[in-house]
Amino acid sequence: MKIVAFWLCAVLVIPFAITGILFGIFKEKATKFVAGFNTLSEEEQDLYDKAYISRDIRNQCFTWSAIMLIGAVLSYFVTPYMAILAYIVWLVLFFKDVHWDNHKAFEKYLLK
Repeated sequence: MKIVAFWLCAVLVIPFAITGILFGIFKEKATKFVAGFNTLSEEEQDLYDKAYISRDIRNQCFTWSAIMLIGAVLSYFVTPYMAILAYIVWLVLFFKDVHWDNHKAFEKYLLK
């Protein structure tokens, strides 16, 4: 059980970290991979701060990677239930930023 819990968290550390690194490297160009933002027209996209969007996604991915890494380590050394706690924390952070309306999802990134 300990190994399964460890791998359930550990398997997500690398994809989240790689995504964060890619958003850090490609900056504004990486916003074309942001769900919802890529469906906006070019004129609408120009109204938003693409660097801020990219930086925010990068930071989210690194945070998620750290949560899963901590969950993997704690589930291996303390108790397998720490993997469940890591997933709960990740889900709360993930769904905090989910919006059904594209304009509402990106309103904090509007250029002033």
